[in-house]
Amino acid sequence: MVITAHTPCTRLCDGPWGHSHDGRACHGAPYSPLHPPGCQRSAPSPPNPRGRRGERERGGGSERPGIIKAAGTAQPARPRRPDPLRSPPHHVTPPTTQLRRSPLAMALFGALFLALLAGAQAELPGCKIRITSKALELVKQEGLRFLEQELETITIPDLRGKEGYFYYNISEVKVTELQLTSSELHFQPEQELMLQISNASLGLRFRRQLLYWFFYDGGYINASAEGVSIRTALQLSRDPTGRIKVSNVSCQALVSRMHAAFGGTFKKVYEFLSTFITSGMRFLLNQQICPVLYHAGMVLLNSLLDTVPVRSNVDELVGIDYSLLKDPAASASNLDMDFRGAFFPLAEGNWSLPNRAVEPQLREEERMVYVAFSEFFFDSAMESYFRAGALKLSLVGDKVPHDLDMLLRATYFGSIVLLSPAVIDSPLKLELRVLAPPRCTIKPSGTTVSVTASVTIALVPSDQPEVQLSSMIMDTRLSAKVALRGKALRVQLDLRRFRIYSNQSALESLALIPLQTPLKTMLQIGVMPMLNERMWRGVQIPLPEGINFVREVVTNHAGFLTIGADLHFAKGLREVIEKNRPVSTSDTSASSAPPPATTAA
Repeated sequence: MVITAHTPCTRLCDGPWGHSHDGRACHGAPYSPLHPPGCQRSAPSPPNPRGRRGERERGGGSERPGIIKAAGTAQPARPRRPDPLRSPPHHVTPPTTQLRRSPLAMALFGALFLALLAGAQAELPGCKIRITSKALELVKQEGLRFLEQELETITIPDLRGKEGYFYYNISEVKVTELQLTSSELHFQPEQELMLQISNASLGLRFRRQLLYWFFYDGGYINASAEGVSIRTALQLSRDPTGRIKVSNVSCQALVSRMHAAFGGTFKKVYEFLSTFITSGMRFLLNQQICPVLYHAGMVLLNSLLDTVPVRSNVDELVGIDYSLLKDPAASASNLDMDFRGAFFPLAEGNWSLPNRAVEPQLREEERMVYVAFSEFFFDSAMESYFRAGALKLSLVGDKVPHDLDMLLRATYFGSIVLLSPAVIDSPLKLELRVLAPPRCTIKPSGTTVSVTASVTIALVPSDQPEVQLSSMIMDTRLSAKVALRGKALRVQLDLRRFRIYSNQSALESLALIPLQTPLKTMLQIGVMPMLNERMWRGVQIPLPEGINFVREVVTNHAGFLTIGADLHFAKGLREVIEKNRPVSTSDTSASSAPPPATTAA
């Protein structure tokens, strides 16, 4: 008989790694780290070859827990649960917690991914311009003067009517004057630029004609429209070519009351009919103000914005790209515009330098306008000139300073005397060639430009190949002073550091030490003035024609510089618009009509 324990506390799988003491694996036993209350693990005992037996005393005694089975072949021990303090069986997989994927969490993750992707692909601006609210007062004065001239062009259709036996006709209505007593121009985040005019008045003059039976009366009458309120908003955006445009004009106009001074034989009759006449004229006037403002914004102001350079030539070698990278961003106090600000060689119109510079930041609001340039702006200019082959200089014969010519011939006398007599007295040639695009570094302490160039000294006999005497490397560091005059950004360079060395041997570099000072003097006297003359021409800033900068202040930062200035109208707004007015107005007349919802009666 074999007695097998049935108590839950009994553990037969107390062997290591979840095996029984007889070496068999405890398969099929559930894995649980908890023991039943009061359960103690049994200590392992050596296997009994005779087996564990339990017997019940017949006729009395306590009953031992167990089941008495018939004798026969010994059954394998029941698998015991493994020890939780030891490693779990390799076939048991610990329970895992399934994460719930909330739709909101997935949407936030997708939005974050798209934002990171868009940020990685967004192009950084090389130039930024901020127009502050301080500039709006100057713009408003010039704009209201232009607006008065536009409103004086209002044309009101003839007004005809009949009242009993009276027939009247009002024609040739013209605006004679406009008085804007209260106006406000400010930035608005949703509409970019908002103009509000309140309590304005219009002076009118029209022709009257009255027929009563066989009596006729005619003449001209002066009238006035009072309590005129105008609210118009200009929405600025970027067009497909990268130019800033007025993309929409919303308008609301209201004339509160009108008064007409009638006279003549039928004065009493006109006063009786004045209610019908002035009401009709006020309605027609309300309908004519907004179309004039819509045409002024969509056609005339856009012709002014067409004078802002987008992609233009700087000289015969290099051009500049001032394309807007995105729509202008307006806040309550300023309007910010991001421009590409990249130069390019005209021979390679599609070439562009990757912008890895620091993005310029504009935080000031004390001046009317701020312009910021990053190191990329200047690096693209120098690399464009380098690719165009402009960064090289060759001085031959009389172009080489006389003192320098004598010093160079004395320095290389040993090499010259070994040449043929026909070559010894040949003109001397000094060639400077920039080896790599110069790089600009902007720090709060100043702006510097690093240049590495090769200097080649040779004799140039007539009708013979030139004979090279020496070749050396020149490292220079130039300090750059940036200024803004009118609308031209100018740079003046000054030589600060100069070093020459040989790329052949250190011994030859020591021999070049006597040439250090003469070559530096030659650069300061002969090369730098030529370079500054070309740099002083400047490059135009993206502003409309007729507007200039005054009272400029340049401030250096880490990786970019800012220029704060005030604005000055060198030309009147009307003068610039008339100069650039579209030649054909037939196409623009249809587009100059505002949507019906923009005009308020």
